[in-house]
Amino acid sequence: MGKGKLAKFADMEQYENVFQYPYSVIDEKPFTMKGRWHEDYFHNQNPIVLELGCGKGEYTVGLAKLYPEMNFIGVDIKGARMWTGATQTLREGLKNVAFLRTNIEIIDRFFDSDEVHEIWLTFSDPQMKNPHKRLTSTFFLQRYRSFLIDGGLIHLKTDSNFLFTYTTYVAQCNHFQVLISTEDLYGSSEPSEGEGSQKASALYSPPRGSWRGASGPAGLPTSIQTYYESMWMARGLAIRYLCFALPREGMLAEPDVEIPTDDYRSYKRDRRSPKTTAK
Repeated sequence: MGKGKLAKFADMEQYENVFQYPYSVIDEKPFTMKGRWHEDYFHNQNPIVLELGCGKGEYTVGLAKLYPEMNFIGVDIKGARMWTGATQTLREGLKNVAFLRTNIEIIDRFFDSDEVHEIWLTFSDPQMKNPHKRLTSTFFLQRYRSFLIDGGLIHLKTDSNFLFTYTTYVAQCNHFQVLISTEDLYGSSEPSEGEGSQKASALYSPPRGSWRGASGPAGLPTSIQTYYESMWMARGLAIRYLCFALPREGMLAEPDVEIPTDDYRSYKRDRRSPKTTAK
């Protein structure tokens, strides 16, 4: 029998690699490590990469193992799920990993300007009814700008055609440099590269967009799969991937386009809304 939620929460209160600051805590308990993650936690100046909506932390931990010269922080509000990755990290002695339990809507309270190099969004809820809640919406992109380096990368990995298409329109509408885009990451077709594919970043190696030490499509680290990714692939769904650079300056605009909605909302469950398109 698995460990209960209360026991997991009790564990994480003692974990040195977990920081818990949900809405109910942050106003009364200020986060003092903003701008000091390198000095106070990682004790190095290696680039920091976030995974927003990290779930059980499989991707955060997997990337940390592949890239020990990088620092990784998994962010989610679901503490019982996060416990899995946080526990594994402690057991394996990984020093380049931390977990932050908070609401992503207030993510800008935890990082200072230029403190983060890249962001991964792995199988985020597409939020087809509410664009304000989509993690690639201008609402969130503006928050990311406050702490992401100028031109830092946003990686979207998703089973949702709706979220992939929406994010593609966001990138086009705002003239972002798209480095890699594919509608079937594990298919036979080669991912396309945008005009910005020569841009260097912490993990991204020009000119082919390959990831050091990986051998999957376009060099992406395909050996790492989240729980949801494995579930979607078993169901026969294509995995989509988009990588773009987020500039710090310029007004952000939402695309005014109707997009076909997904015909499901979660594993083996039909969508609730009869609408076939959404903005």
